Amino acid sequence: MAFYESVFIARPDISTAQVEALTQRLTEIVESGGGRVTKNEYWGLKNLAYRIKKNRKGHYSLLNIDAPSEAVGEYERNMRLSEDVLRYLTVRVDALDDNPSIMMTRGSRDDRGRGRGRGFGGRDGGRPQQSAPPAAPAAAKADEAKAEAAKTETAKPDEAKETTE
Repeated sequence: MAFYESVFIARPDISTAQVEALTQRLTEIVESGGGRVTKNEYWGLKNLAYRIKKNRKGHYSLLNIDAPSEAVGEYERNMRLSEDVLRYLTVRVDALDDNPSIMMTRGSRDDRGRGRGRGFGGRDGGRPQQSAPPAAPAAAKADEAKAEAAKTETAKPDEAKETTE
């Protein structure tokens, strides 16, 4: 059997309980085909990047599936027929991860570090910051040589005064 990760987006006007019932029905379809669902995560009602069928939000769910390809084909066919599913994506993976997904582990948006106006939407209007070009190695060596010369010049007159006195 092969491993799959599947994410689907359900309509925003259905309740969370209806999304769980839809997920349970899809799980039963996979199990009747000889597979099993190893992980089921409900990510919540989230904004979509663009409108899908006149909707701006959707209920996101993730399923990790260990099943033959025929069972996954039937699972996808039922999602295509369901009016509650806006979009879905099923990807074959080498191994299933038992840990919670990044959507479940990440904190709120306020926990992210801010870059002091860098990047898009910062105080600078999204313009990249200008930084000084890195100093050339030859220029750095010349600066070091000047500093050494200045030290020796200040030391020589003192030595000269000591010898004359």
